[in-house]
Amino acid sequence: MNKIIAIVGMAGAGKTEAAEYLAKKGIPFVRFGEITEEEVGKRGLPLTPDNERVVREAIRKEGGMGAYAVKAESKINALLAKNDVIVIDGLYSWEEYTYLKNKFPALTLIHVYAGPKKRYERLSQRDVRPVPEEECYPRDVAELEKLNKGGPIAIADYMIENNSNDLSDLQSKIDSLLLRLGISTLK
Repeated sequence: MNKIIAIVGMAGAGKTEAAEYLAKKGIPFVRFGEITEEEVGKRGLPLTPDNERVVREAIRKEGGMGAYAVKAESKINALLAKNDVIVIDGLYSWEEYTYLKNKFPALTLIHVYAGPKKRYERLSQRDVRPVPEEECYPRDVAELEKLNKGGPIAIADYMIENNSNDLSDLQSKIDSLLLRLGISTLK
């Protein structure tokens, strides 16, 4: 039976690091952010945070809060046709979760958690799209209220705590969880 792991959590928790680590271990992934990037390109716009935001909002306005899951379904099916396990990076809304859970009952949510102080520090110091610390809390509130992000986090099947500055600590916890889930990796 195919397994789908969706990584959820608040901005700066370490979701992308977790997905990239799993990809390095040979587990393919679908990144919902690619849908935004592709649409920005189709519209002939430069890839900037403002253009990404405008496009994300337009996609959800046109297709509802589950739009990204609907748009990613064909990519998910294509990967499942060739792989026993895949990862979804970027599942945000409750509607995305319920859409995918109905289509793929084997969907497992892993919540990567880091406390606000640690997340805000990471967000303000990251190389790509840094967020000033004073904008982090309002961003959290907006993601919870406007993107329905809390539901998938609350109902996650597993949680990995990621408050360390040591990336190998996160990777070790991921490896332990994979063993627990009976997932062997290719690398």
